[in-house]
Amino acid sequence: MKTQDLIVYLDDLLEVNRYQDYAPNGLQVEGTGSIQKIITGVTACQALIDAAIEQNADAILVHHGYFWKNESQVITGIKQKRIKALLDNNINLIGYHLPLDGHVELGNNAQLAKLWQLEDITPADKNEGLVRLGRLKSSINIQDFIDQVEHSLDRLPLHLPGGPQQVQTIAWCSGGAQGYIEQAIEWGADVYISGEVSEQTTHIARENAIHYLAAGHHATERLGVKSLGEHLQSKFGLEVLFVDITNPV
Repeated sequence: MKTQDLIVYLDDLLEVNRYQDYAPNGLQVEGTGSIQKIITGVTACQALIDAAIEQNADAILVHHGYFWKNESQVITGIKQKRIKALLDNNINLIGYHLPLDGHVELGNNAQLAKLWQLEDITPADKNEGLVRLGRLKSSINIQDFIDQVEHSLDRLPLHLPGGPQQVQTIAWCSGGAQGYIEQAIEWGADVYISGEVSEQTTHIARENAIHYLAAGHHATERLGVKSLGEHLQSKFGLEVLFVDITNPV
């Protein structure tokens, strides 16, 4: 399909105008005018670009693209090498950040809810936010829930204890969203899960009787872009390949 038609479809599907984001959403580097093969991945690193070149892809679709606020505007170093590789091989770079976290069906947070079998009970007045509140079908031991998270993401989360031994209400937000723990506390959640952690998170969890799980920025943001790629493959018959570049963070 035409590149521009795909971008229009994605912008509408992901409701990009709802978000005040930290980077441009949509087409970030222009390549070929039509797309048949797409490589999807979390971050537009050199390894993902190399994989796209090897696969003769027309586009790369990612969650973490380029041109973030407050980064240097000059195109030098690894930024120059990455963009040159895209341009030399006529590959489109398409990135969606917050819209791919928040989409109600395909987004990272929606996919995590499915993975952990959480009923979304986020208060109605918070439905436009990214942090979510869910409930397990029944309460379980915190260690059993940690084991479930580890198995589902193939990554042992860092556990900062503070909550009850039996847990049922889970708040979560993918990526670097440890600051939303305050919202989880306000909601009375037993557990809050995000990707990263800060020094003060330990004390906040302890002093507010809540468990905190840092399950990995990369690990919690693989599902959205993979799901989006599968959606495009099903709807338009495009060839889509998800490439997971290992990242322990």
